[in-house]
Amino acid sequence: MRHRPRLPARLPLDPYVLALLATVGLAALLPARGPAATVADGASTAAVALLFFLYGARLSTREALDGLRHWRLHVTVLACTFALFPLLGLAARGLVPTLLTQPLYSGLLFLCLVPSTVQSSIAFTSIARGNVPAAICAGSFSSLAGIVLTPLLAAGLLGADAGGFSPDSLVKIVVQLLLPFLLGQVLRRWVGGFLVRHKKALGHVDRGSILLVVYAAFSAGMAAGVWRRVSLPHLGALLAVEAVLLAVMLLVTWYGAGRLGFGREDRIAIQFTGSKKSLAAGLPMASVLFGAQAGLAVLPLMLFHQMQLMVCAVLARRRARDPEAVGGELPPGRVAEVSPPAQHPAPQGR
Repeated sequence: MRHRPRLPARLPLDPYVLALLATVGLAALLPARGPAATVADGASTAAVALLFFLYGARLSTREALDGLRHWRLHVTVLACTFALFPLLGLAARGLVPTLLTQPLYSGLLFLCLVPSTVQSSIAFTSIARGNVPAAICAGSFSSLAGIVLTPLLAAGLLGADAGGFSPDSLVKIVVQLLLPFLLGQVLRRWVGGFLVRHKKALGHVDRGSILLVVYAAFSAGMAAGVWRRVSLPHLGALLAVEAVLLAVMLLVTWYGAGRLGFGREDRIAIQFTGSKKSLAAGLPMASVLFGAQAGLAVLPLMLFHQMQLMVCAVLARRRARDPEAVGGELPPGRVAEVSPPAQHPAPQGR
């Protein structure tokens, strides 16, 4: 008896995205002004530094070196994340001012420059019965490369909108992003065990820090009056453009990986890693690069994040029902990676 394809029992409306939206609403109703804005800005700066310290302290150098053995896959994902995505973002410049305003386009282009996700890429790859170790390494490499590439690409492609190559912007990038990350790497041998033992609690620190960054950014945007430049038709156009962008990347990563000779499991890892953008990495970077304009600049990224979760949840479950996945033989050592889809919770956060 043939079973009809079914949608997931629930689409992953990420609770963290709801928290982000609530934070935006709070910033709209009660924005930080005057002395409170100075405090919020200082706390946001400290939160960004803490986030990148934790990123550095968590990254296992040994795991990264082990993953280099599958270098063709990682190069393919990096090319999708930091070459193809930016090229598509630059091509969207022709939509200004007909469909998108310049500030929304700047946010869309910034979205195309941030690194891939880690957690959701791994979860979707596992649900679809793909190469989970490759997804772990590819997501980690993308996050590591994004520490350097995203600010440099933003400065080069966004120009004055992201602060350009001014001494002040470069100092901010080094002090708030690179130095805390490198310090985390140096101290990892002493703090790594603590981070593993308190992983759950530190996850709340991660998310709380990003909420603080969002509140400070959107408060600054309210004070600068940037939201008066956004209309509902422009928001609708932005959603349509992002839907096309996601569809193109999903198609290119799947069929392009096939043309490059990758097997099914590797193609799944490439598709779910190469088509994603990290909200957790993008938000603090935007606060450093855009300043008072960060609130509007991260709006496209927030919308794209939720869209990619919903679309990829459906796609991953369809991949898991492919005859090759259900009836094919599994390679040695992959038993733990291919649990039935129902056993995997919907990806959250990053």
